Amino acid sequence: MHAKYDFDKLVAGKTVYVRPVKTADLPDDLREQVAGQETLYAVHRADGERLALVKDRSLAFVLARQNDLAPVTVH
Repeated sequence: MHAKYDFDKLVAGKTVYVRPVKTADLPDDLREQVAGQETLYAVHRADGERLALVKDRSLAFVLARQNDLAPVTVH
């Protein structure tokens, strides 16, 4: 890998976590809005607050980076 990475984004408050979320685990009102999707991807702050819920992993990373955040994967 020859691309530069801005490690300054890893400062507290800039790191967000991307993890898969089973649609079945969501509240009923959200589940109705995403009919047909089995898994969505959540973007969370370090304290666990959910910032976003999107349809695929790559979109979660793009969304985070567009907002000057540093996304990492959580299993």
